[in-house]
Amino acid sequence: MKYHSDKSRRRFLQKSLALGFFYPLAENVFANNSVKTKRKDERNQAVHPLKILILGGTGFLGPQQIAYALNRGHAISTFTRGKTKPTTQKDVFNQVEQLTGDRENNLEALRGRKWDLVIDNSGNREKWVKDTVELLKDNVELYLYTSSTGVYYPYLGKDIREDTKPVLKVPEGITPIQKMEYDYGVMKARNELTVINGFGKDRAIIVRPTYMIGPGDNTDRFTYWPERLSRGGEVLVPGKADDPVQYIDARDVAGFMIRLAENKKAGVYNAVGPASPTGMHAFIYGAYAAFSSPISFVMINDHEFLETHGILDQVPWIMPVGDNAGSALVNNARAISNGLTFTALAESVRDIYDWWHSEAVTEERRNKLVSGNASLMKKEKDLIAEWRKRK
Repeated sequence: MKYHSDKSRRRFLQKSLALGFFYPLAENVFANNSVKTKRKDERNQAVHPLKILILGGTGFLGPQQIAYALNRGHAISTFTRGKTKPTTQKDVFNQVEQLTGDRENNLEALRGRKWDLVIDNSGNREKWVKDTVELLKDNVELYLYTSSTGVYYPYLGKDIREDTKPVLKVPEGITPIQKMEYDYGVMKARNELTVINGFGKDRAIIVRPTYMIGPGDNTDRFTYWPERLSRGGEVLVPGKADDPVQYIDARDVAGFMIRLAENKKAGVYNAVGPASPTGMHAFIYGAYAAFSSPISFVMINDHEFLETHGILDQVPWIMPVGDNAGSALVNNARAISNGLTFTALAESVRDIYDWWHSEAVTEERRNKLVSGNASLMKKEKDLIAEWRKRK
């Protein structure tokens, strides 16, 4: 299978890169504060309150980190360019010290300041991470870098653990699509080493999330499923029953990160869910539990048929072949043993659906998800008809 010949796959990867993240990480908006965002352990105060600096913080993951940390009694400073107004967890930002600057050429607001912890959500360029590590290593105790399971590309293993060696150089003679994936993974892997070398292994925390889901996700990838399943009817489900899928609620990632820092648990962690191995069909049934609409699933389990029709991914499903054969086989045992917990899938799906139909999302954006040229929903009926004709 050749991903580089597929236009939809190229658009998927280009959009991810343009948004400043790849598989796991996104920063975006969530204006409707009525949607549930508190987790049970948010109400527990930390034993030792921390002074935390978040590089970034006004998008998808950042507001959840801030809300969680504030509820634990920590003090928060953010460092941004001041161009993106936070619309997720809006009510918590009046409790945040908001510093402005630019990671490219203006870190003055950070000079001479001390924090217990820095969380680097926006470290998507090697220069940026090198500069902040050098500036902060003598004034900050812990550096938590938000990385990605993208460091494991190409995903060729069947049990990808934290000690799996990432690629640190983009190879030659690869396709454009492969280059995009390598570029991102190599950048993240190099930044991890910069943090570890600058702060030392005992002061560096590296968290590698997989596809993050939840209210505020601006990729509109996973959001397809809450919207489609809520509508009922005949639903096309791509992939074989046991095609593995992995995903994690951004709120679970946020809480896990803060607790790691509270307990000074330096090291590398795969922030990957769900708790147990899950196939595509089990995922669909679990997600549908959030709704009561009458539904009939049409399981298209033929990879060749799907590839022929340009269906190579519908997050969290990625066709498990070639360089992506093990993309959903990342081991999460170490993270779980160190406190990673998981929101029930149906709860995440329902929260995403409520957010999607709130004032946080424009009608134009909702329409694009349903009827845009790249939407599976738009071509679903014809594909089902062709599948049945073939059968």
